Amino acid sequence: MTWLQNALAFLVTLGILVTIHELGHYLVARWCGVKVLRFSLGMGKVIYSRRFGRDQTEWAISILPLGGYVKMLDAREQGAENISPKELPREFCQQSVWKRIAIVAAGPIANFLLAIALYSVLFMHGFSEQAAKVRVASASIAYQAGLRYGDLVTGIDNEAIQTWSELRWRLMQARLAGTNPALEIRRANPDRASATVTMTIELPLQSLNANEVDGDFLGQLGLNLVSNKEVIFEELLPASPALQAGLKAGDRILEIDRKPLLDVIEFRQVVNANPGKPLKLLVQREQEQFEADVTPTVQEVSKQKVGLLKVKLKGLPPEMAVVQASGFAALSRAAEKTWDTSLFSFKMLGKMLTGKVSLKHITGPLTIADYAGQTSRVSAISYLAFIALISISLGVMNLLPIPVLDGGYLLYYSLEVLRGKPLPERYMEMGQRAGFFLLLTMMAIAFFNDIVRLVS
Repeated sequence: MTWLQNALAFLVTLGILVTIHELGHYLVARWCGVKVLRFSLGMGKVIYSRRFGRDQTEWAISILPLGGYVKMLDAREQGAENISPKELPREFCQQSVWKRIAIVAAGPIANFLLAIALYSVLFMHGFSEQAAKVRVASASIAYQAGLRYGDLVTGIDNEAIQTWSELRWRLMQARLAGTNPALEIRRANPDRASATVTMTIELPLQSLNANEVDGDFLGQLGLNLVSNKEVIFEELLPASPALQAGLKAGDRILEIDRKPLLDVIEFRQVVNANPGKPLKLLVQREQEQFEADVTPTVQEVSKQKVGLLKVKLKGLPPEMAVVQASGFAALSRAAEKTWDTSLFSFKMLGKMLTGKVSLKHITGPLTIADYAGQTSRVSAISYLAFIALISISLGVMNLLPIPVLDGGYLLYYSLEVLRGKPLPERYMEMGQRAGFFLLLTMMAIAFFNDIVRLVS
């Protein structure tokens, strides 16, 4: 039933975002004195509608749930001869260019305002995330820069951070900006058990491949969330090679092939890298230590053979950080987060156009539906944060200067301001056709990327 949950979460998300976007157009159009004929959620054939208000605006639900629209009194669609002289002043094209710009821009702006509102609520409510305490792979970029296992990152380039997601976000921003960020580190003092030392370490992000901005970005640096240091079996499945070797729940693994283990992640990596090959484990059971030979089973994952022991490892609660703000501080942080995310999205799109970032980062409705379902199952907080993020993405997407999108019309009207008169109709028609083709191309790439992700 996961697919059904994903579909429902996606439709709820889309319904909220489209409603807010179109309400932006509707409210500003009414404020500018333009007559609105229809407000539709969905595209295509109308399956339900009611009329309200002085203008008898039709509020409709249409058959295709992807999108929506606000239909205004417009001579280009209805024909000037079909509009009565009394209503002509309320026709869209009769409005000043600045009013038309305001009406078109209102949709994306509404999406940004929704994101600010949601983030403000989240900051005021408060939420917990895993602290920015890092696991550093040996011989990695991060290790060579001076980072070590268990370091707590408290700031980047003189900006305080608390959580793992903030760490990842700031590093992605620095990578796109082409800078090597300075990480402020708090590290346990080996000479005094209760004390810590602070230091600043520059992380050389420019040694990364230009396309490595998304996906396992931190993995390319050698950074990961700090993991359980103790490798303890909590449960062994009936077909587990470890069970067949005589191991039990509660056993603690100290070494693998006579090498001490750093943590759970290293244990998994060694097991995965040795399918069908015997491994010698040093096991502690209560006060006794002994060796056991275990051969991981072979399983194919993403067309690669990996080793599995079919055991559940005991989890320990991670170190958490509480993120919370109140009043104006919450609103300020929400606005800053919305601005940073929007700017980052535009930069990513620019890098894609210049070939500096792979087009594989374009996502479509299948990926969005998957994330909508996942976040809705985690918590209401996660789901609201997801809606805020997608609302920003929708706002950014609609501001792109592509004809048929809001940004395309804003481009037309901006040129009208510069020229002092509207663009010739034939140029707008050519732009519409080109924009429609470009939009279809982007959708095809997004669906292709979605399918590749699902398959892999």
